[in-house]
Amino acid sequence: MKPIIKVQNLSKQYSIGAAEAPYATFRETISGILRAPLKRLRGNGRVKDETIWALRDVSFEVEPGEVVGIIGRNGAGKSTLLKILSRITEPTIGAVDLYGRVASLLEVGTGFHPELTGRENTYLNGAILGMSRIEIERKFDEIVAFAEIAKFLDTPVKRYSSGMYVRLAFAVAAHLEPEILIVDEVLAVGDAAFQKKCLGKMEDVAKHGRTVLFVSHNMPAVKTLCSRALLLDAGSMVLDGGVDHIVDTYLRVGTDQIARTGIIPEDAPRTCGTGEVRFRSVQLTDRAGTDVSQLYLGQPFRVSLTFEALKEIREALIDVTVVALDGTRVAYASTIDGGNPPIRIPPGLHTIEMDMDVVLLPREYTFAVGIHHSTGTTIELIERALDFTVLRVAQNGGDSYRWPTVWGYVRPSSRWYARELFPNALTTGVRGAQDQIVGGNNGTS
Repeated sequence: MKPIIKVQNLSKQYSIGAAEAPYATFRETISGILRAPLKRLRGNGRVKDETIWALRDVSFEVEPGEVVGIIGRNGAGKSTLLKILSRITEPTIGAVDLYGRVASLLEVGTGFHPELTGRENTYLNGAILGMSRIEIERKFDEIVAFAEIAKFLDTPVKRYSSGMYVRLAFAVAAHLEPEILIVDEVLAVGDAAFQKKCLGKMEDVAKHGRTVLFVSHNMPAVKTLCSRALLLDAGSMVLDGGVDHIVDTYLRVGTDQIARTGIIPEDAPRTCGTGEVRFRSVQLTDRAGTDVSQLYLGQPFRVSLTFEALKEIREALIDVTVVALDGTRVAYASTIDGGNPPIRIPPGLHTIEMDMDVVLLPREYTFAVGIHHSTGTTIELIERALDFTVLRVAQNGGDSYRWPTVWGYVRPSSRWYARELFPNALTTGVRGAQDQIVGGNNGTS
């Protein structure tokens, strides 16, 4: 099958500071002329050109109907790649072949005029994206309904919030029915309900045989939508393959010192909080108290939190959340679970331990730890306090996890019965005395 996107040895170089862009505006040209003498004085008579390669020798192909995630840290080259694919900027080296109409949503409100209304910008943006007036009119009601801005349709978009901007921009781009839909991180602007709606729309686009390129830092969304992913780093393509493998590799790269050791220094970045209490360390141990960084499948474990209270906290709660590295919150435990009252924390250094009775399936995880006032105000929160791995093998010769793909995050305790002698039990919900147990586990293997 002929690829719908073919990228060959793509590189993009930008000049920093001195050199003028090949397509500089008149204002930029005049500004450059006026700055040149000062640059020469600072550079001993020479104008020094500094350059950076935003992309370097990137090659890949995309088949029709593929949904491909493009991931990487900030500055990896993702947005530059999409701008080249969208024909917004030209590559320095290499070539791109696109076979089909392209709709791009790269920045909030791209192609919008702030003085025009939502209605007028729908026609304007649709025309920029290649839609005919008849096509826009035919889809106009669908676009407005999807964007949920009917009440503000005749209001200038300069009065729109960023969420309203992105809803309308995405609605126009998604209803273009392009062969190729390119979406950057702009979905992060919308609320959770609209993000879910957008993901559903992109899935619908893909089901109709169209191609989607999706850039996002939301790893669960990438895993949900995409079957394949490209990993970029420092302008180069590091990996190209199945989305689960690529995302897991990306999340393992760059783990900071706190997440590796659990030691939290005084100057560690704090997510939020009042600062009345400071975490000092987070430890994962077995029930005997031995430090571990890996757990066998079903192995009981203990979490030890050491923190310093700078003042007395009369009513506090402490919580621990197990989080998969893709951001999915898997399990949560708090000191007030089961109706327990808030605790009093006197000033000084304290350690509290928790046994969490949950069987985690083989993945990589981290702990998020927090201390809060009983009123809900956060005192201290560390979102990635200590990384750990759950292995595929059970301790003491128990069952291994047999499947190549891990389904879910936790293994519940279960019992399976064959209701052969009491068929009515299937409808009444009553288990007969002669039912045969045919399988099950206590959650540990």
